[in-house]
Amino acid sequence: MGLPPDLLRFAGSLIAILLLAGLAWSLKLGPQRRLDSDEAAREAAHEALDGFEPVSMARDREGRAALLRDADDRLLLIRQHGTHFAARLLDTRASARIEEGALIVDCGERRYGAVRLAIADPETWRDGIARL
Repeated sequence: MGLPPDLLRFAGSLIAILLLAGLAWSLKLGPQRRLDSDEAAREAAHEALDGFEPVSMARDREGRAALLRDADDRLLLIRQHGTHFAARLLDTRASARIEEGALIVDCGERRYGAVRLAIADPETWRDGIARL
C-alpha cells in the first residue's frame, strides 16, 4: 500500500521548507537587529572593539545606529549593516552636522558612509566630534 501522491508532495514540501529555514538560520539571515536598549548598544560596542567600555551613549530612536563615548573620550559610531552592525572609532577625519534635528556623522571613510542619528541633544555630540 503506497502513500497518496498529495501526501508525498506535502511531506516533500514541508521537508524543503524546514531545510531552507535551517539554512537561513545557520547563515544568520533574518530580521535586522536593533540597538533598542543601552545593553544592546553596549554589546555591539564590545563585539566591534574589545575593551571599549562606554560611559555615555546616544541611540538612534529607530535603533539603527548609536554613538558611544568611553572614559578616554574616544567616540565609537555603530550603524546597521544588514543583520549585523558595523562600527568605527572616530578620529580627526570625522565630521558632524545637524539636519532637521538629526545628527549626521561622517567618519571620513567613504565606504562606511554618513550615518543619520535621531537622538536627544545632537548639539553636544556634534561638538564632541568637532573636538577630536
